[in-house]
Parts: sequence; C-alpha cells; structure tokens
Amino acid sequence: MNNTELELLKIIADMDGTPAGAFNIRSNGSLAERHITENVNIVTKTDKPGIDIIVKPNTKNEKIHIPVIISESGLEEIVYNDFIIGDGADVEIVAGCGIHNCGDEESRHDGIHSFFVGKNAKVRYVEKHFGNGDGNGEKNMNPTTIINIAEGGSMEMETTQIKGIDSTNRVTKAHLQKDATLIIKEKLMTHGKQKAETDFTVNLDGENSSANVISRSVAKDNSQQVFLSKINGNNICSGHTECDAIIMDNAHVSAIPEITANHIDASLIHEAAIGKIAGEQLIKLMTLGLSEKEAEEQIVNGFLK
Repeated sequence: MNNTELELLKIIADMDGTPAGAFNIRSNGSLAERHITENVNIVTKTDKPGIDIIVKPNTKNEKIHIPVIISESGLEEIVYNDFIIGDGADVEIVAGCGIHNCGDEESRHDGIHSFFVGKNAKVRYVEKHFGNGDGNGEKNMNPTTIINIAEGGSMEMETTQIKGIDSTNRVTKAHLQKDATLIIKEKLMTHGKQKAETDFTVNLDGENSSANVISRSVAKDNSQQVFLSKINGNNICSGHTECDAIIMDNAHVSAIPEITANHIDASLIHEAAIGKIAGEQLIKLMTLGLSEKEAEEQIVNGFLK
C-alpha cells in the first residue's frame, strides 16, 4: 500500500503498522491482507462480497481490526460482514472506512454489518468514517448495522464521522433479549454542502433489557443533518435516547426522537437540543488570546470529544 492508503488506515483504525491479533484489510474492493488467531477466524463469503468474523466462546482480550479503504476514484462497492460472537466472549472490534478521491467520479462504500452477540458476551465496536482528496468526485458512505444481543450480552458501539463525507445514510437496527444492554455513542461532523442522516431503531424485547443512545453533532456551512431515533419498549426495560447538536453558519439540523412503550413497565426517556455556540464561551476563550475561529474550533473539538 502507498503512503496515502497507510495514512487512511492510521486515521480510521489507529493502525500504525501491522496490528497484533486478527485483522482483515480491504483495499479498493479486494482483500489486501488478513491474519487470524486461535480464537478469531475470518472467512471470505462465497455468495456475496464480505466476510464472516467468528469469535470462539469465552474468548477474552482479543482486538480485531477490519478497516476498508478506497483510493480509486469511481469505485462503488457494497460489502456484507457478519460478526458471530460466541457465548461469554469479551472482544473489541475496530472498523472504519476511509475514502481518498482525487478524481471527478463518485466513490462510495456501503457496509452492512450484522452482529450476533452470544449469551453473556461483551463487544466494544469502534467505527470511524473519513474522506479526503482534491478532486471533484463525491465521497459517500452508507453504513448499516444490525445488532442482535442474546440473554445477558452487551455491546458498546462508538461511531464517528470525522470529516470529508459528502453524503451518508447511517442506519442501525437492534434487538435485545433478556438482561441485554446496548450503548451507542455517535459523533458527527458535516460541513460545506454535506448531508447526513442517522436512523436508529432499538427494540427492547427481553425482560430487563436496556439501551442508551447518545448523538453529538456539529453542522457547519450549508450542511444538513437529520437525526431519527426510535426506542420500542416491548417488555420490562429501560431506554434513553439523546441528541445534542451545534448549528453554525447556514446549516440545517432536524432531531426526531421517538419512544414507544408496549409494556406497562417500560421506562423510556428522550431528549433533544439544538443551538449555536454561546457567545460567552467564545468571549472567554478569546480573552485567553484565541481568535474567534480558534475559539470555535476549541469548543467544537471539546463538544465532540
């Protein structure tokens, strides 16, 4: 891989050289490199593009990297990845997609990730999206995440759009069984004429299941964002969804949280807030010697941290 591709890997997957543990690197629509371990197997699908990541039961302290990079202008792909996490396992999965487009054609990656989290298993899933390049071609990504968590299982999902993505439709659908837990933390930045839509749907099907969905976003310039979040309480459960957004310049942000209780003991909360940067925050930082632009950057970086 060239220096541009290596830099993408560093940004989206914190890879500085060959990582320890299992990994699968997809580059420009093909397998670039793969490594498996005793407890983690990665198998190429035979019926459609994508891979199966199979984690043995009771696997502990394994870190798995599955980044995707695109550096060819005009490349469009759709990939299906299935994660089968064995009962009692405890693993971290680092994904992400980076697009470098220096041409005039659209480059796009659509990833459909399906998680099957076993009984009492724990998963931490980190996904970052990033685009750059000095061409006129768009850099688009449409990630879909389908989550199924068995009894006593838990998953923490941290998804971040760093910058440079012209259009994205981010869909997450989850079903939780008894005593299962799901935490989702989204961080999103748009600028220019970019468009981003997030659509979360969480079904709390099992007794004492719980979910916490939190989104923080910043919309700059003429960009547009739509945040949709639905939590369905179908049993004795607890759910919380929250959207906080900073709006700047001529941007547009819509936040549409929705909670539905289908059980008398479903406890559900939703919150949404959209606003500009407070003037007193800017003034305070500017008195410390920062310019207005530098002060805005400090506030935005702290908000998305």
